[in-house]
Amino acid sequence: MGATPGTGGEPPGFARHRRGDVTLAPSADLAVAQASVRAVPPGDGEVEDNRIRILTFLADHPDALYRSCTPGHLTGSALVIDVGTRRTLLLFHTKVRRWLQPGGHADGDANLAAVSLREAEEETGIAGLLVVTPAIDLDVHRFHHAAGTEPDHLHLDVRHLVLAPAGSVAVTNHESEGQRWVGLDDLTALGVDAGTHRMAAAGFAVLNGLSPRQEG
Repeated sequence: MGATPGTGGEPPGFARHRRGDVTLAPSADLAVAQASVRAVPPGDGEVEDNRIRILTFLADHPDALYRSCTPGHLTGSALVIDVGTRRTLLLFHTKVRRWLQPGGHADGDANLAAVSLREAEEETGIAGLLVVTPAIDLDVHRFHHAAGTEPDHLHLDVRHLVLAPAGSVAVTNHESEGQRWVGLDDLTALGVDAGTHRMAAAGFAVLNGLSPRQEG
């Protein structure tokens, strides 16, 4: 099944994809990841700085799709939003002891939309998720394992909006200790960082422009 392109009043250029779409086929070509980074709509100064940092890193580290690239590597994460309640899912991640969106390592797959969808599925257990392309946000942050069992390194994070069916119930796995469906106004109380606030604002802005048919 192919993508469902935007129609009507939704933001131009956005499309949603489900598991099995040919557009989510895996790729080992780093150029595919580079194209994903370039395709993210223009953002604030932080987003543009992150775009330059990621593209520069990828030019210098052709192995950035793999965890074995110890200075840092590509990751994909998902702003999962229930299309019925318009609330997003945050998980309390075990390793970093913080509330974060689902996400994880590319592990050799340059199709970062597929990575974001895979991680959302694995970390929430929700069926019927749809990933929206292009990505909505770019972030570069230093991963720090709270227990100190892994060395610090950079995560070059390409973030996608992922739509969950109305009334979805998440089932967290071993990577997290809790979950909450929250609105934008709840983020500050959970102590999320500025990058998470930025990602959430961008994701809800895109969602608000999607047609009802494209949401579900």
